[in-house]
Amino acid sequence: MVHDLPVYRDRVHVFADRAEAGRVLASMLEDYRGTDAIVLAIPAGGVPVAVEIARALGLPLDVAVVSKITLPWNTEAGYGAVAWEGTVGINDEMRFGFLLADHVVEEGTAHARTKVQRRLAAFRGDRPFPDLSARTVILVDDGLASGFTMRVALEALRKAGARSIVLAIPTAPEHTVQDLKALVEELYCPNVRGGRSFAVAEAYRRWHDVDEIEAKELLEALPV
Repeated sequence: MVHDLPVYRDRVHVFADRAEAGRVLASMLEDYRGTDAIVLAIPAGGVPVAVEIARALGLPLDVAVVSKITLPWNTEAGYGAVAWEGTVGINDEMRFGFLLADHVVEEGTAHARTKVQRRLAAFRGDRPFPDLSARTVILVDDGLASGFTMRVALEALRKAGARSIVLAIPTAPEHTVQDLKALVEELYCPNVRGGRSFAVAEAYRRWHDVDEIEAKELLEALPV
């Protein structure tokens, strides 16, 4: 089921920053207060959002590290993704559309794996991944565009045995919301937008790229 906020629909610059977006989502997720749910942030941009949700609802917080496999000439555009436990997804339509050779895909995947391992070491150290088999997972990012990377994260969570997955994202295009809603038990997205063009950053009045240092500091500042 999809939960949005009509007052935010088809609008831009609705959140001051990621922290405010997290507080808005927390108000929508109030039913999960006092439950066995765990909040998982996709770093780095999802961390400021997830920290506010976990803090407001008194829920534990961890990270679900996923990295895009990017085009050689555009490190912002991804044609696949690698998840923390090794799940790999390739968008074959993009791969063949860009005529990417096998060795290019292999090199891109290896680079993404290296990034995932670095972030796992930075954010989790040697802590074992939490047991998800009997609890609800609230998976958080700062927004979605195509949603392909999120699909890989969801696949990894299902493999990990998550009983129930709740996707919590501040902003996403209508078509991505419709594509992903069947993959989760609940989907919360206050700012759903239609139209031909979409950029996650347009949902925010203040936007910057969150680096690993900032994300780690936010995670360490949250009381255990």
